[in-house]
Amino acid sequence: MLRRRSLLAALLPLPAHGVDRPSGERTPSPPAVHFPRDFGSHPDTRVEWWYVTGSLASGQRLWGFQVTFFRVATGLAADVQSRFAAREVLFAHAALTDLEAKRLRHDQRIARSGFGIAQAAIGETRVRLRDWSMSRSGTAQASRYRTQVQSRSASFGFALDLAATAPPLLQGRGGVSRKGADARAFSHYYSEPQLDVSGLLRLDAREIAVQGRAWLDHEWSDAYLEADAVGWDWLGMNLDDGGALTAFRMRGRAGDTRYAGGSFRAARDATVRDFAPAEVAFAPGRTWRSPRSGAAYPVEWSLETPAGRFSVRALLDDQELDSRASTGAIYWEGLSDLLDASGHRVGRGYLEMTGYASALKL
Repeated sequence: MLRRRSLLAALLPLPAHGVDRPSGERTPSPPAVHFPRDFGSHPDTRVEWWYVTGSLASGQRLWGFQVTFFRVATGLAADVQSRFAAREVLFAHAALTDLEAKRLRHDQRIARSGFGIAQAAIGETRVRLRDWSMSRSGTAQASRYRTQVQSRSASFGFALDLAATAPPLLQGRGGVSRKGADARAFSHYYSEPQLDVSGLLRLDAREIAVQGRAWLDHEWSDAYLEADAVGWDWLGMNLDDGGALTAFRMRGRAGDTRYAGGSFRAARDATVRDFAPAEVAFAPGRTWRSPRSGAAYPVEWSLETPAGRFSVRALLDDQELDSRASTGAIYWEGLSDLLDASGHRVGRGYLEMTGYASALKL
């Protein structure tokens, strides 16, 4: 555990007041996202993840699912040619929210890259960590993904096909999403909302044919968190009319908003509105306290955006994930509904809250 955390410690946030630069020196503008190149891994960046969340249904029964692959550059052995040098570490998380049983199932993986055990391909989404995998095919404007997961306990797993119904959504400006006032705090970021899902869910000894709707995020960054941010609140909502809503805020130690953003893509004409920091406001509502970590998470929110005012409600309070055996963090991530001002559901997706159990180091 200590060795794993020491690897993550290489991914420290930016200094609180930035880094001194010679007078007149400017931060270079980051390049925009381009496809198909940027579907793949970016080994020259410090941290990267491919993140899929969604809902699965069989008849009237509903589940939430999540699978994430992380790639972390350790900064170690950069000049060593040996294939045993641990230049990258891959992590993976998977979770299944069983609403009927009111239970969250979770598993995780960790391995250094190479040796046929773990790899993230350059130029295309092909990520594998032991027997877990995610891969992409199709054109740049019409992706098809395949992901497979099986927990060690065999209590859950899935083999899912995910088909894009729209082109990728570039977050921020050209896929460059600011995460703080410091110009170096940003990620390259695109989403694939409204993915059609079909496949098999493995639940204990059963296999269940399922269909659903999912959301994919791919981000890579050298400096995701500024030093005065402890975590974030984020949501990606597939709207019932076919649109997509993203909103996030970077949160300070006092629960204050250090930075905010997001986007709205309309179903009608696919126009995209990028949100400025002052246009997004999160207000916490009812909280749930974890009996394991002691962290108190707002499981209901009020949200104001240029796309409207909404409420966000978790479909199960206890969707806390303990990933200390891989990324070293405890966080909340779960299936949630988006409601309009009159209380009618207008979307469904995932809410993620980090930095509540302890400050996040990423």
